[in-house]
Amino acid sequence: MSALYLQKGMFPTDYLRPTVDFILRTQTAAGEIPWFDGGHSDPWDHTEAAMGLAIAGEIEPALRAYRWLATEQLPDGSWWRSYRNGRPHETDRRETNYVAYIATGIWHLYRITGHRDTLVEFFPVVDAAMDFVLNYQSSHGEIDWAVDGQGEALGDALLTGCSSIYKSLECASHIAAELGLERAHWLAARRRLGHALRHRPERFDRTWASKRRYAMDWFYPVLTGWVQGGAALERINQRWSEFVEPGLGCRCETQEPWVTVAESCELTMALLAAGDKARAATVFSWLSRWRHDDGAWWTGYQLVEDLLWPDEKPTWTAGAVLLAADALTGHTAASDLFLNVHEPKATGYRAVAD
Repeated sequence: MSALYLQKGMFPTDYLRPTVDFILRTQTAAGEIPWFDGGHSDPWDHTEAAMGLAIAGEIEPALRAYRWLATEQLPDGSWWRSYRNGRPHETDRRETNYVAYIATGIWHLYRITGHRDTLVEFFPVVDAAMDFVLNYQSSHGEIDWAVDGQGEALGDALLTGCSSIYKSLECASHIAAELGLERAHWLAARRRLGHALRHRPERFDRTWASKRRYAMDWFYPVLTGWVQGGAALERINQRWSEFVEPGLGCRCETQEPWVTVAESCELTMALLAAGDKARAATVFSWLSRWRHDDGAWWTGYQLVEDLLWPDEKPTWTAGAVLLAADALTGHTAASDLFLNVHEPKATGYRAVAD
């Protein structure tokens, strides 16, 4: 298949089945989903792959993935930045957006299954994770990107990381509301974080060079819902030519001749969130060339050297492909998770312009 144009009701189940099987083959018996067989895992990418499994209807393996995370959760609610063979691998820091992302994964799973027992089972895990994350929110609203091995904040904030946390706070608040549990401080923290993201740019990249060169800083504000409507499409249009290589995909960063599948999938969802369905379908259609015969997807392509680089096919890239395909086709009840912003209330949803 040279190109894969998707629209509502056209989820390519047979085409993506090998991709799902690749994630299942890589998942360990304990539930951990490493980047690839024999590789390491991290809490964020592990969750991204688990979300892909849920989209494919592989609910028990997805639950096993989240139960593995629950087992590995540290007493303060966090996780180390990476694991290998079921054990902590890199214990020099813990990243707040990694920790928060389980809320997005659990809410996504519930949206697909409707199984309230899942929320009951994992709420203590989400509760502890969010408490950890919000412990590092400053009075200005931003949240420190990481803490060291001893729990000392590393003293700066990432726009992309805080954007991801902004979405996770939305999802965590939905979980609490669905269970009838009061967590007003989560929504208050989300409002403060949103204010910092919109109005306090000086609170980000204080101690290192600006991350504007990365595509995620460009489209994550749209993907995670703190930039919406006309402003979202304007933001996408402003830097389109810097990041998008027609026929290939989205660059990871402006100065590197490297397009990546995961960023292209996330851009696809950001375009849908901005209301640009045509370009979303087009960007995703370019990516089928990066699919391996075994159903896995290469990380990316180096334009100058004309080679696939790195020589890796990560499970989280496969998860991103499944998320983008679901968003394009409306295959599951969670397909709009990254396309719309909903404020939680006691029952149901109410779409708002945040």
